[in-house]
Amino acid sequence: MHKKVLFCATVDFHFKAFHLPYLKWFKEQGWEVHVVACGDIKLPYVDRKYNIPIQRSPFNNKNMMAYKELKSIIDKNQYKIIHCHTPMGGVLTRLAARDARKNGTKVLYTAHGFHFCKGAPLTNWMIYYPIERTLSRYTDCLIAINTEDFNIAKNHRFKSKEIEHVHGVGVNTDFYKPVEKKQKSVLRNELGYDTHDFLMFYAAEFNMNKNQKLLIESLALIKEEVPNAKLLLAGVGPQLKECQELSHRLGVNEMVDFLGYRNDIDILLKLSDIAVASSLREGLPVNIMEAMACGLPVIANDNRGHRELIENSKNGWLVRNNSEDFSKQIKILANNSDLKTKFGMEGRNKILSIFCIQKVLEEKSRIYRNYMGEMEEVTWAIH
Repeated sequence: MHKKVLFCATVDFHFKAFHLPYLKWFKEQGWEVHVVACGDIKLPYVDRKYNIPIQRSPFNNKNMMAYKELKSIIDKNQYKIIHCHTPMGGVLTRLAARDARKNGTKVLYTAHGFHFCKGAPLTNWMIYYPIERTLSRYTDCLIAINTEDFNIAKNHRFKSKEIEHVHGVGVNTDFYKPVEKKQKSVLRNELGYDTHDFLMFYAAEFNMNKNQKLLIESLALIKEEVPNAKLLLAGVGPQLKECQELSHRLGVNEMVDFLGYRNDIDILLKLSDIAVASSLREGLPVNIMEAMACGLPVIANDNRGHRELIENSKNGWLVRNNSEDFSKQIKILANNSDLKTKFGMEGRNKILSIFCIQKVLEEKSRIYRNYMGEMEEVTWAIH
């Protein structure tokens, strides 16, 4: 009989975007792979996929129905390992798997950035901290993706049997990689940008946390000195209209491209000069790792996720949520192509040595092996 693993998250796109190499890895070990999430995307490497109505909001009534369906799926299938992701996916799965754990099922949970952290609103601590701490007792292995979260889980005595640190979900460095100067010019030409434009890129939902207004304010401070600067903002969201109005008010609307939702992030990174990131809180931002893999230096707001990736004056700069400081660093890179290249190479090397898919798969497979059963003979080849 096949050994079965269950992966669970709030929405199925989470698996398509971040976890296919790990689903594939289990298939290569001869395991049966099941996925539970909301949505009807067809996923490769999956034997059974269950679409249940998990909702992001803890207060949505549909979560009660999702919990019942999830518990029934878990009780019926007798999984050896369950690995859950995302806040609500993590909450419902760990509650639904309590009986299964008594029968030997191992439950792993990856915290993709705790909602409570240094600088988070007090309400986040009041709501999310007690939930995470309570549910940790129903967790065999809690996996943190940044140092701060790992230390919080350790120091606050979370009750998980094991607490591990894994470096995110891994970046495909064959897909996200730098291009030659000539190829960069071709890509720019195809999308209507000039070879001499200084292109700054940020991909994120337009919301209060992502804080794109800071970037627009910074651009306004350099428009005279770096007139060829352009800010490329990919994404949609509730703050989009306000940001568009701000760019008009500050007289930089011609220098900001609001790109909307995009499927060609790799192309936009490859034609850009630098990556910028204005978010107030991050777990371990994939968009910044992808930018670094493409050889871009990064100027970013100082937070726990960015600190994990950016080393001051080595592959970019961390700035304390201040448009004057942000604009100062942008000017330096706009006027120093050697430094820009040096930072970019350092950033790519950091991704290759710590955060690429191969490295993260090694870290995760070591954890999985602990729960696969002693008699299991495991193949560790990484494709």
